[in-house]
Amino acid sequence: MIPLSLRLISIFWPSFLVAGLGTILFFVAIDPEQMSGPPWFVSLSRLEAYTLGFLFLWALTAIACFMTCYFQKPEERVCAQTGDCADEA
Repeated sequence: MIPLSLRLISIFWPSFLVAGLGTILFFVAIDPEQMSGPPWFVSLSRLEAYTLGFLFLWALTAIACFMTCYFQKPEERVCAQTGDCADEA
């Protein structure tokens, strides 16, 4: 069984890297002070907008990484739990 710390690292580290790259690429093209939106967003400074953008992208990519890890169950565990094995023909 994979330890919890290794599972968490395999979710949050790749999502951190992708969120960093996504934040850079997004904010190179778009200036946060020129964006329109809700009044609370318009009043944000550049640093606050960068921070919120990074956290949003990190959460989004962490969800994607979690779903990948969740749906990537080894076949033996699934077979042992359900009793429905593909090799039993």
